[in-house]
Amino acid sequence: MKKKDKENPRTEIRRRITLADTASVEMEERKSIFIGHAAPVKDEEDARRFLEEKRREYHDATHNVYAYLLNGGAVARYSDDGEPQGTAGIPVLNVIKQSGATDLCVVVTRYFGGILLGAGGLVRAYGAAAKYAVDAAGLAVFEPYAVYRLDVSYSDYQKLTAALPKLGVSEDRCEFGECVTVWCAVEEDRADTLLASVGEITCGRGKVSLVRIEERASKRA
Repeated sequence: MKKKDKENPRTEIRRRITLADTASVEMEERKSIFIGHAAPVKDEEDARRFLEEKRREYHDATHNVYAYLLNGGAVARYSDDGEPQGTAGIPVLNVIKQSGATDLCVVVTRYFGGILLGAGGLVRAYGAAAKYAVDAAGLAVFEPYAVYRLDVSYSDYQKLTAALPKLGVSEDRCEFGECVTVWCAVEEDRADTLLASVGEITCGRGKVSLVRIEERASKRA
């Protein structure tokens, strides 16, 4: 099997758990409306962008409380946005921490309904709205994937395409010309297994090229 690259590529991409999607959930607590918004974010700029988007969308709200967590907890920010200190931002941040996720931002919008909730009531309401939003968005596990280009004969392709799913390899696309070119991806730490299998299936005739290492969602947490 001909190879143009190292068989065991390694990157600085790390396995992480973050939100699978963006979600908003509304709840009512003693006539106050709380709307929890949750989104995966890449960095602080992305988190602030999401926050500003919600502030513009809910510009008439009484409060837009937020919290975000990045880099596995290395960066944590929150704001009570005018609510009594410790009753809003911290409960939202605690929900994020308890989820086990990172790289996400949660904004909880409140429309005051005229009834004071007290410190305990605010903590429970903001925490509940944040949790509903995080639960609705769902969690996903992201890991580094090695993307390969495989050039094989038509006869080898028939055997290879049947074997790839059993190896946990996803076939992204293929092209048919003088030979069959397959673009596929596998978890980085399983790359050696793919390379060995391609060599065995094609009796060393297949050509393998590493295209890139990228982050992909491997499964929902």
